[in-house]
Amino acid sequence: MRVIVVGSGLAGQLAALRLADGSPSTTQEIVLVTGGVLPSGSSLWAQGGLAAATGADDSPELHTADTIAAGAGLTDPAVAAALCADGPAAVAELLARGVEFDRDGDGELARGLEAAHSRPRVLHAGGDATGSVIVTALSERLRESRVIVRERTLVTRILMADGRATGVAIDGPEGISELAADAVVLATGGAGALYPHTTNPATSIGSGIVLAYRAGAAVADLEFVQFHPTVLVGGGLVSEAVRGEGAVLRDESGRRFMLDVDARAELAPRDIVARAIADAMAAQGGRPVHLDATGLGGASALAARFPTIDRLVRRLGIDWATEPVPVTPAAHYAMGGVLADLDGRTTVPGLFAIGETAATGVHGANRLASNSLLEAAVSAMRCAALLQQEPDRWGASLAVPASESPSRRASSPVAVESVSITQEIPTLLAAATSAPDVLADGLLPITGEEVRELAWQHLGLVRDGLSLISLGQRLADSRPSDALARTLLPLARLVTAAALAREESRGAHARSDAPAPDPAARLRRAWMRATPASPELSTARAAALLPNSAEGEHPAAPAAAAPTRAASSPAASTLAASASAAPAPSTPAGAPA
Repeated sequence: MRVIVVGSGLAGQLAALRLADGSPSTTQEIVLVTGGVLPSGSSLWAQGGLAAATGADDSPELHTADTIAAGAGLTDPAVAAALCADGPAAVAELLARGVEFDRDGDGELARGLEAAHSRPRVLHAGGDATGSVIVTALSERLRESRVIVRERTLVTRILMADGRATGVAIDGPEGISELAADAVVLATGGAGALYPHTTNPATSIGSGIVLAYRAGAAVADLEFVQFHPTVLVGGGLVSEAVRGEGAVLRDESGRRFMLDVDARAELAPRDIVARAIADAMAAQGGRPVHLDATGLGGASALAARFPTIDRLVRRLGIDWATEPVPVTPAAHYAMGGVLADLDGRTTVPGLFAIGETAATGVHGANRLASNSLLEAAVSAMRCAALLQQEPDRWGASLAVPASESPSRRASSPVAVESVSITQEIPTLLAAATSAPDVLADGLLPITGEEVRELAWQHLGLVRDGLSLISLGQRLADSRPSDALARTLLPLARLVTAAALAREESRGAHARSDAPAPDPAARLRRAWMRATPASPELSTARAAALLPNSAEGEHPAAPAAAAPTRAASSPAASTLAASASAAPAPSTPAGAPA
């Protein structure tokens, strides 16, 4: 059997290593494809830690309860329980592979407290360089293994035959080619770089989500984008762990405003803190708020505990031991992705998704801090273990959820026979047979940077129905004019459609025109190709058919289309459901890891 792993973060590397540990007679070849050079991937950027119940005063049950509480009613309890139960084993796995987590004075694993955790359970490495330490250690093991690593190589599409994934098309230093495989594992990270202000690397453009969607897989939960509350003005993330150690937020008058917002103050869930900061900024003319860490022991203590952040702050000329640091929210983590179970199965046979690329239901509407690295490790371990079993165990796909109709909005959970974990939160396919495919392009050229600016304006911390309708029409009328837009434009259409369909505020998704949660909306929505039986009109074909199709020869796109035009936009109506797999398109999506 040959397995192709796409992505080189924690999830991708650990999955490849676990597969390489297996018998060569079972898995003859493992190929890891990455757009970068090891060590790489979005995990490399993770300042925060890995949450796991490793302390004597902690338990997987307590960790599960915190995970569910943070998820705003949409966390699947069974998936959360499975993730948290596997947490200690994931830590042991990483330790065995050479990851050196920080220790306390007694030589035990040092455990920190972060927002919405009831116990100190967050493990760090290198102070605030956890992701870098983990990924670097795994990269060293990967170089020593039998895994074939293809660096500086993009996956442009997933190969399909008879409704199942059979490999990938790639574009790398050796040119364009195709790699056949029995299983394809997507571990391409998230979609934070849909926004111009983000804590993610530029490669986190949701490429795995778009690749899977093009191949006919269902995607889910795309409206839930977590914004990190504290990003330095001038660039750079200030980890949740700083607030966990006791730093506080102040407005420009010096008032600690979080005390008036939530009883947990700075340790409230991220969506609450981020929106409180945005409100405080609006009240003071858009100027940033300040994170006050002056009570955390002085310069030497800050440098020892947070070396990466200390360098970032001092590079900006700020002595954060004596003065507060200006911070604002920025896009951080995508709860949505390719619909998958914790073992990585998707609705397309032979196609798997793990880590931030996947939407397993464990994060619900708002991820618990530091559960992301945990999910990457656990899903990688589980996916690799599944693929080392007989094909009749892993060859079946995740069942396609039932189509949504008004009568099903408050229905009982959907039965999914082939899933290893029972889904307790209903997952329904959004249905509207007249909706256009989000991969079909309009006439007006749009760049990737223009898509990002539109996302920031309309898909940010607080959304509005009319604004979303206008954005949906603008995106429907557009066609990509550069490589970045070929991935970001369909991604933005999907996120817009999901945000418009959820007519409530829940977790990381806030609607100013629907500020309260709706009990009838306690369900997850999945999306699939509207016309999977025939290829979409690709960008390349559309450009060839248009008169004067060269860039710059079309009139400029309007700043905002009239809301009355929105009836035909993919954001104004949901996508048709279908269980059929789509043929591979001719337009590459591109998948840097």
